[in-house]
Amino acid sequence: MTALTLVVPIFGLVAIGWLAAVTGLLTERTGEGLSEYVFAIAVPALIVSTLTRPGMSGEIAWGYWFSYFGGAALSWATASLIGARRGGVGRRGVILHGFAASQSNTIFVGVPMILQAYGEAGAFPLFMLLAVHLPLMMGAATFLIESDGSRSLGQRLAGLGRVLSRNPIFLALAAGMLLKAFGLAPSGIAKTLIDDLGGTASTCALIALGAGLTRYRVLHDLPGASVLAVLKLVLHPLAVWVLAHHVFTMPPAYAGVATLFAAMPVGLNAYLLAARYRTEQGLVAASVLVSTLAAAATTVVWLWVLGKA
Repeated sequence: MTALTLVVPIFGLVAIGWLAAVTGLLTERTGEGLSEYVFAIAVPALIVSTLTRPGMSGEIAWGYWFSYFGGAALSWATASLIGARRGGVGRRGVILHGFAASQSNTIFVGVPMILQAYGEAGAFPLFMLLAVHLPLMMGAATFLIESDGSRSLGQRLAGLGRVLSRNPIFLALAAGMLLKAFGLAPSGIAKTLIDDLGGTASTCALIALGAGLTRYRVLHDLPGASVLAVLKLVLHPLAVWVLAHHVFTMPPAYAGVATLFAAMPVGLNAYLLAARYRTEQGLVAASVLVSTLAAAATTVVWLWVLGKA
């Protein structure tokens, strides 16, 4: 019931966005503008709000990071190999295959579910992983997409630096980490504005996703999306579970947080990145839908495996 309570409203917002676009309440231009708002304003505000939350302390062993990102690397590599074998998929499309299969929808789905499952014991490992997960995964995907095989490594890194310096999400991450390092946090009117903007990110992103589905051949993309969903909901958390519980040593709450984090559906950032580069939008949008719907069942299984259901 916990999984259904979280997933059904999310899928409902996507359906509302789709219906609004189909009936003409939202035009294509409005949907694109809503996606830009989410990418440039709402999600950055949510990042700053999340990273500057007070009261988080603890220690993280290296095994925690190796467990989660080792599983993510396996899922990314497997999806990339599958994408490379599909006809008509370019280099950027292959990268987005891997990114979608390893990028978790944690802010919108994972945070409430993990906190409910592990409470205060899971709060610190959750938010530390959240802080590292987005910049590392987005940085890797952006670097690979922006890379040009004809340029040197130095030129690629310089190009990535220019891209990141204009990326609202990375600017928000830098600002949030800087504030956290100095023990500062927005307060008063600034905090209210940031929290209000960040609070719109989930709803606007899901409605924008639903509206965007009218532009793509979703049914045509369902077979590929189903493969990505299986990799994201089964392979990724399975690999993390094996590493966290049977290879490395860490507190049970940390191992459980890492596994549930990996068990979340395909993240909306994968769709936003696909829309940003106009590559594999239909496939990624469908994979978000399929994995989010399927997560209602798979999350219950993982909670049972972890002894929380």
